[in-house]
Parts: sequence; structure tokens; C-alpha cells
Amino acid sequence: MSVSSVRFVVLKFGGTSVATAERWRTILEQARERIEREGLKPVVVCSAVSKMTDLLGRLVGEATIGRHAPLLSKVRELHAELARGLGVDLEAAAGAELAELERLALGAGLLRDGGPRVRAQIMAMGEILSTRLGAAFLAREGLPTAWLDARTCLVSEAEENRSEAHRLLNATVSDEADPALAERLAKLPEPCVLTQGFLASDREGQTVLLGRGGSDTSAAYFAAKLGAVRCEIWTDVPGLFTADPRLIPAALLVRQASYGEAQEIASMGAKVLHPRCIAPCRRHRIPMEIRWTNRPRAEGTHIVGGEKAGSGQVKALTHKKGVLLVSMETQGMWQQVGFLANVFACFKARGLSVDLVSTSEMNVTASLDGSANMLDDATLEGLLADLSKHCRARLIRSCAAVSLVGRHLRALLPRLGSALAAFEDQPIHLVSQAASDLNLTFVVDEDQADRLVRELHGRLFDAKKLAEETFGPSWRELLAEQGPTPWLPANRPAWWKERREQLLALAHERGPIYVLDPDSVTEAAAALQGLPVERVLYAMKANPHPGLLRLVESRGLGFDCVSPGELDRVLELFPRLDRARLLFTPNFAPRHEYERALATGATVTVDNLFILERWGELLAGKEIFLRVDPGAGRGHHDHVRTAGPQAKFGIALADLERAAALAQRAGTKVVGLHSHLGSGILEPQSWAQEALTLAEAATRRFPGVRVLDLGGGLGVPETPSQSALDLKAMGQSLAAVRAAHPSYQLWIEPGRFLVARAGVLLARVTQLKTKGEVSFVGLETGMNSLLRPALYGAHHEIVNLTRLEAPAAVTAHVVGPICESGDVLGRSRRLPACEEGDVLLIGTTGAYGRAMASSYNLREPAPEVLLDAYRPASAARGSPGQVAKVSTSSGT
Repeated sequence: MSVSSVRFVVLKFGGTSVATAERWRTILEQARERIEREGLKPVVVCSAVSKMTDLLGRLVGEATIGRHAPLLSKVRELHAELARGLGVDLEAAAGAELAELERLALGAGLLRDGGPRVRAQIMAMGEILSTRLGAAFLAREGLPTAWLDARTCLVSEAEENRSEAHRLLNATVSDEADPALAERLAKLPEPCVLTQGFLASDREGQTVLLGRGGSDTSAAYFAAKLGAVRCEIWTDVPGLFTADPRLIPAALLVRQASYGEAQEIASMGAKVLHPRCIAPCRRHRIPMEIRWTNRPRAEGTHIVGGEKAGSGQVKALTHKKGVLLVSMETQGMWQQVGFLANVFACFKARGLSVDLVSTSEMNVTASLDGSANMLDDATLEGLLADLSKHCRARLIRSCAAVSLVGRHLRALLPRLGSALAAFEDQPIHLVSQAASDLNLTFVVDEDQADRLVRELHGRLFDAKKLAEETFGPSWRELLAEQGPTPWLPANRPAWWKERREQLLALAHERGPIYVLDPDSVTEAAAALQGLPVERVLYAMKANPHPGLLRLVESRGLGFDCVSPGELDRVLELFPRLDRARLLFTPNFAPRHEYERALATGATVTVDNLFILERWGELLAGKEIFLRVDPGAGRGHHDHVRTAGPQAKFGIALADLERAAALAQRAGTKVVGLHSHLGSGILEPQSWAQEALTLAEAATRRFPGVRVLDLGGGLGVPETPSQSALDLKAMGQSLAAVRAAHPSYQLWIEPGRFLVARAGVLLARVTQLKTKGEVSFVGLETGMNSLLRPALYGAHHEIVNLTRLEAPAAVTAHVVGPICESGDVLGRSRRLPACEEGDVLLIGTTGAYGRAMASSYNLREPAPEVLLDAYRPASAARGSPGQVAKVSTSSGT
């Protein structure tokens, strides 16, 4: 084949796509397919293995103080593990590069230099190492592969008014066609070329980086320079979606988008593509594809031309957090020549790129994207000082941009009115309608962004007739096709599958009904007791069923109570309970509740200075906990975040000095500091960070503190796209805290983690309905039994237990009989064709299910029963139709 006839295709694989031998086999298969089936020469662009860039970034800082050895060992260990999986020799493939990394780290330490040039050199080693191992693997598997240093191909452009850090760590490269590079690669005898993303060099030949997400951009640069037939971006999702599928599992795959639409979706917050990667392909009209590494044969998103084709259509909702607004106000702006030029020159001088702009007679407001700008305090203070010469400028922090993206949106405005009602009663700081007519953006408070996107998606997509050629299956449907729910232990079905016949009999005899599995509770308790903490207290507000409380108490757990009723239930069941296992943590409760709790001998938590100021005599001579607000909450929804300035819980860090003085005046001793960030937290380091905040507060203000109570909030995955909380990693981080602060006990207060997966709600189908394109499956109970979906958009798995093995045939909203539009238990669920009398099972309802139920509409909620301890399925089921023995109580 002559050099001139060689055609290139660029395939980019991200960090998770190069982290395991299995993923590299996908790369091998795709490269071979491009060679053998299409006659193309693949140029494979790879990232560093997952998390390696962050690890190397930390190594830079540790190297400057001579503490980099453990991180170097970690880098070597991770690559050694990958090399073993690939069947290649680490030293032969990448020994020289590992030695180079060690030399760079040593040099940074000797010179105390962790600046941007050293940072670029060290962080570049992630891609170098992954591609060295990958090239050795591909060659071993019989695919001759040329390893190419991207720094010899991509040269950064000189940029004025940019800091050294920006030029070295967020560089840009020309996307001009490069015939010399194309000829160079065409002459390589190997059929496949493997190179790095993220890397380039400057005109002096020094290493520069293309910014986070730069591997996508590298792929686009290579495609443009080589005139590739297409650019494929392989990642851990199959394409662009109508919303972030991690937030909205019902989000739909966008099968096709124009360059402009994809640019807007990426620029306005979608993480699938880096915004900078689209322009080079768009300029050279190179088609782009987003493909799913997990399932190479699945359809993805195709990005092509055609911005002006078709009628108006909303393609996606995006949201971008970390937005900062700069409000510039002056009465002298009106008809003043050059005002905008003057103020925007201030942004340019500070190297800041403005995103959105809104103007009026006396105000101009501009947004700065934190992901595209270095918004450090020094830069912002300098900007305000520069702007003060022209106007009164102020910053509006903690904002988010929520955008509707599509084509011809102006023509859609009359039809969008009902959907935009989602913004009612929501402060809107800025509205921007793109000149390209491709997006309509609202800048709102950051803590409202998730809620607004959920509500807008429901209004715009759930009940809309969608063109099949534009939209594909939902994220939930795609994951359901992958197989079993990933957070269950390997080879073990969900407990309710093993006891299906018992549950069906219960539902028909007594439904609707909540059912709890005791084995799931004991397993969760055992897992928690393996953490390096001194005490686990069950947050009984999650579920106060007496049988469940007996189970928890038998495991040696304590109880966290938030009301006198909860205290009474515990003491009625366990009158001899050691009061050291009893904690009372109320919020804005009346005085007599504190008197009652103190009389029982429970440890009382105080979360308001008012109590210390006004009721100090109650606490005289007592030992108490203080609930501290660490300043920011976490969790899956605004309503479950219990820290931060908008939360009603806890004493602010700034008020702790006064709290210490008031406690001393009252004659009470603070022996514990307590905090609780929220619910549904899946980041394993969260509690260790919380512990360090409390430890610092205790050291400074409260010498008598013995206990750091880290609250609960341990997340339980609600959707197949979520990963389970890594308890091992959580334990390791807490062990590090204990080693650093051995004088403190660590307590935790899980509720949902203990009981959520133990519970299911069973309800029979009452009616079926179809309205246009929308189908409904009605159940005999609804939000009166399960409030979580209506209260904060919680997702619960829903299956047709009667027809468990039947294939999905319909997409329907699952609703109840309550006279409220919010009585929806699940939206757009894929189910078999349902019939009246079928039993539907709603999963992970053991926590905040029956406990939050009501008799609204005078409809009694589903009762709750606890199954006997697990027995083998054959013994448990007995004869066909036999109901398993259950325990229940009039107390629930």
C-alpha cells in the first residue's frame, strides 16, 4: 500500500478504559477490526490508568518535602498489577520510565521545586507508562504496534496574557492539517500506532499538558492533523444523554447530534466529551463517535454536521457547577463608549475567559467557569481591584449554570413555557440565550441545580413523544441489559429472589405490605462492626420496627434517637440497656424533651447556642455532645444534606469559641463532638475528612472531648450506575485518623445502610392506562406508603415479581391511588406487560419507608413485617403457597 493511500482512524481510550487487562483486550479487538475489516491505520490515543493523574499530582507536592517514596511505590504497584494482568514484564516494558519518574521526584525534592514545569513533567508520566505497557501487550498478542511519543507530534501555541501555569498545564495546539506527520506515520511498518493523550511539547521541546480531559483534545488534534476518516472517543458511557445519567437514570441516549449541539452539551457541563475536542473535528468535518468500552457493540452517539437542519428540538439538559459570577454596576455605563472594552480588558489581563454575559443599562454580569479558569483568591482579588477603576464589582459565588441545549430554541419558546415553570420561586442570577440559538442558560444557586435538572427533565422528556432516530434507550435500560445489579455480592441473587414464592403469597394475602429480611440486617451490621470505630449506633428514625430493633440490639449496637417517642420505644424494649448505648440528638425540640432525655440517662447532643444560653441550668454537671456544622453538606438531594449555611442543623465552626464559653458558664462538660453531613454519601473518605475537622475543633476549644461522632449517611446505591460504598477504603481512611489522633474514640450512626436493602414494598396492580405515548401502571398504594420518590426524587428498583422472568415490554410510570400529581413511585420504568393483580416489588425500602408513611387521603399505609431468620429456600417455602412465618407489631 502506498503512503498516499493510507487512511487513518483515531481511537481515544480514557483512564477506566486502560486500567485492566480486560479493557486492553477491547482495545486490541477494536484496533484489529479497523485494520482487517476497514483497511484503516488506527492511531490509538490513551490516557493514564484511572486515578493515576491525581496520584501523580499528589506526588509532586510530597516530593517537595521529601515524602514521595510511598506514592512512588504506589505508582509502581499499580502498574505492576496491570503488567501482570497483561502478561508483560514491567521492567522490560516500562522500567526506564519508572526510573525517570523517580529521578524527577528526587529532583523536585532536592530543589524544593513543585512548580508548573516540574508538575507537567511528572504528571505526563502516567500516559507514558500506560502506553508503554499497552504497546508491549499489543505486540505480545500479535499486533505489531509503533509506540509514538505525542510530544514529538503536538506543539503548543504561544499564548499572550496567560500565566506560566496556564501555558504549561492547560496548553493549546494548532489543529492545522500536518501532511508531514501523516506521511511519517504512514511510513511506519507497524499497522497500529499507540500514543498518549494529555501531552504535548512547547517550542523549546519541554513537556506541556493539555488540561484535565486533555486526552479527548489530543485525539481531535491527531484526527485533524492526519485527516482521519473519523475520531472515536471510547469511554465508560455509551454517548451523550438527555441529562447526566448519574443524576437521572431515565435520561435517554442521544443517538445523533451536530457539532454545534455537542459543543454546547460539552461546554455547558456534560463530562462525556471535553469541550475543546470538538472544534478541530468540526473545522475539518471529521465525524466523531462516542463509544462504550464496556459494550463495544452497543450503539453510541454520532456527531456530524447539520446544525441548520430540522425543526426546533431540545436535545439535552446540562448543568455545570463551580460557576462564579462577576456583577459590574455603574450609572455611568449608559451609552458610554468603550465601557465593555475596558472591563473585559481587565479579565484578559488576568488570563480569565468569560463564559456568559448579561447586560442592562447599569449592570453587566459575566460568568467564569471554574473548570476553565484558575479562580484562586489572588487572581479574583486582582480582578476586582482592576474593575474598581471602572465600576462597582462584586462576586456571586456558589452558582451553577442549567442549560437547555438543542437547535432553534427561539422557535420553541412558546412551547417551553410549562417546563420553565420549574424555575418558579427560584432566584435566577443570569439568563443567556446563545447567539447560535443552540442553548438557553439559567444561572442559579448551586444547591438548586440537581433539583431543577430533575424537574426539567421530567417536564421535557418523560411525557414527550420522542423521535426514535434521535433518542435511544435510557441509561437505566442499557444497564439493565448488562445483567445483575452490580452492588450485590458476586454470584448471589437479591434476597427477595430466593424468597419469591413467600413474598407473592404474603402480597396476595395481606398486600400492600412491607417485608424485612433479617439476614440482610445482620450482614450489614457485621460489615459496619468491621470498621475501626469504637461504637456503632443505629439511627432508629430509619425504621423503628420492634423486631428490627431487637435484631440490632442483639448485635451490640447502640441507638441514636431524635425524639422522646424513639427513646421510649428503646427503653420499653430494653429496660436494662446500658445508657452508654443511648444517644439523644434532637433538633429545635422543646425544653421538656431535653429534661426527659436527661432523666433517662441518655447522652444528650446540643446543636444550638440557644440551649446553652437559655437552658444552661438543665445541663449543669452533665456531660454532653455538641453537634458541629462543618460548613458543607453532602448527599443525593438537597433535602438530605444536613450541613452548610442553609441547613438547620448544628453549630457553625465560627461559633464554637462562644459555645465553649457558654458550656463552661453552664457548668457542663463537652465530652463529644458530633456532625452529620447528609444521607446517601458514597465517597469513602468523607467520614475521615469530617473526623479531622472535629479533631481540630476539639484540640482548639474542647480539651475534655473523648468522642468524635461522625454521624451516618453511609450511602446505599439506588441505581445500577452507582457503585457501592467501599467500606474497605472507608476503614483505611478512618484508621489513618485514629493513628493521627489516638486519644479520640470514633462513633458512627448509620441508619439507612443497615436496613434499606433489607426491605421491600409489595403492592398489586390495580389499573393500567395509556395517554398518547405515556403508559401508567397503577398500584394499590402510593406515596402514603412510600414518600421518598415524591419528597426528594429517590429512585427505587421496581420489578414485576409475578412475571420476574418475562422480558421488558413497556415503559411506564408506576403510580399510586393518592390524589396528588406527585404520587409517582417510579418514572419511565421498563416492565413486562402487566395485568391487574400482578405483584410489583419496590426495592431498598427498609429505611424511611414505613417510618415516613402517613394516612393521607385517609388511606392506611402498608404495614410492615419481619421475616424469620433465613432458612434454605426449600425449607422456608414449604408447600406451594405457604407463607413464611413473620413477626409484626401494632407499634408500626
